[in-house]
Amino acid sequence: MRTRRTITVVGCHAEGEIGDVVTGGVMPPAGATMFERMETMRREHDDIRRFLLCEPRGHVGRHVNILTPPIRPDCDAGVIIMEPTEYVPMSGSNLICTVTVLLETGIVTMCEPQTVVMMDTPAGPVRAVATCRDGKCVSVEFANVACFVDRLAAPLEVEGFGTVLADVAFGGMFYAMVDATKLGFSLVADEARELAVLGERVRLAARAQFDVVHPQNPGIAGVSIVQLNSPYAGGARPTRNTCIVAPGRSDRSPTGTGTCARMAVLRARGEMAVGDMLIHESLIGSRFEGRILGETTIAGRAAILPSLKGRAWITGLHTYLLDPDDPYPTGYLLGDTWGVTGKTSQD
Repeated sequence: MRTRRTITVVGCHAEGEIGDVVTGGVMPPAGATMFERMETMRREHDDIRRFLLCEPRGHVGRHVNILTPPIRPDCDAGVIIMEPTEYVPMSGSNLICTVTVLLETGIVTMCEPQTVVMMDTPAGPVRAVATCRDGKCVSVEFANVACFVDRLAAPLEVEGFGTVLADVAFGGMFYAMVDATKLGFSLVADEARELAVLGERVRLAARAQFDVVHPQNPGIAGVSIVQLNSPYAGGARPTRNTCIVAPGRSDRSPTGTGTCARMAVLRARGEMAVGDMLIHESLIGSRFEGRILGETTIAGRAAILPSLKGRAWITGLHTYLLDPDDPYPTGYLLGDTWGVTGKTSQD
C-alpha cells in the first residue's frame, strides 16, 4: 500500500446530518483568528475539502470539520467547517458533532453529568454544554453567536415561481427564508426533490438580487443557504422546515443556525419573546430545540442571543488515503448526484 496523504476522520451525524470530524493528518492553517484560518483553508488548501467531500471518498450529503488548537485562550478547541460548496463561519449540526467527537474520543475530558466545551469558531466563541451519561454525550446545547434580521418580506424574483417574499437573517451564516406552504408545499419527505429545486433557485436569486454583508465582518457576505418553512406552530409543537444546502439538497437535520436565524425573524415580527422556544423539525422527523436567551445589538441592529439543543452519534472511524498514481487526487463529481446545480462553489 502506498499513500502520499493520510487523513483520519471520526464519522458522526447530528439528527441525521453528517458532520464528520478530522482528527489527524491535517496541519492547522495559518491565521491570527479562526476566521483567518478558515480563509487560509479556502485560499490555499481547498484540495483537502475536495479530497474529503467529493467522490470517491465523499458525497454531497457530507460536511467535514477540521479540529485545530484554539486561538482564544478561553476556548478548548477550534473548528473549521467545510461544506460541499463553501466554508461557513458557524453551523449548529457541525458544532454538535464536533463537541460529541471531542468528548467521546477523549480529546477533551468528559465530566458527568455535564461538560462545558468552549469552541473557537470563525464566527466567534461558542459555549456548549454537553449532557453526559455513562461515557456517552447524550445531547449538546450551545449558546450561539448573536443573530439578526437583514430584511423581512423582501420581493425576490425566482425562476419558475415568480415573485416570492423572502426573509433574510443571520444565524451563523446568511439564510433566505420562504414560507413553502404558500407555494403549495407540505414539507414532507416525498417533496424532497422538488423542494431542493426550489431552494437552489431561491439561493441563486437571493445571491444575485440581495446585497447581504455582516456589519462587523465584511468577509461574511451573501446568502449561503435557503430555509423553506411553515408557519410557527408555537413553543410546545414542532414547526416543520427544511434547509436546502448548496448545490441543492435538503439538510437531514432541522439545521441549527437556520433555527437561530428563524428565531431572529420571529422575534422581529413579535411572534417570539425572550425565553420562548422553537422546536424545529426536519423532513425525516428529527428535531432541534431553539430558545431565545436574550437580546443585544449588532452595529445598531436588533439581535437575539439564541441557544440550540440537539444530539449526535458517532458512526465510524475512517482513514482516507491517496495513492500516488490516483488520477483524481482531489476527487470528482457529476451533476446526477451532486445536488441540483452540481457545483463545488457558491457561484
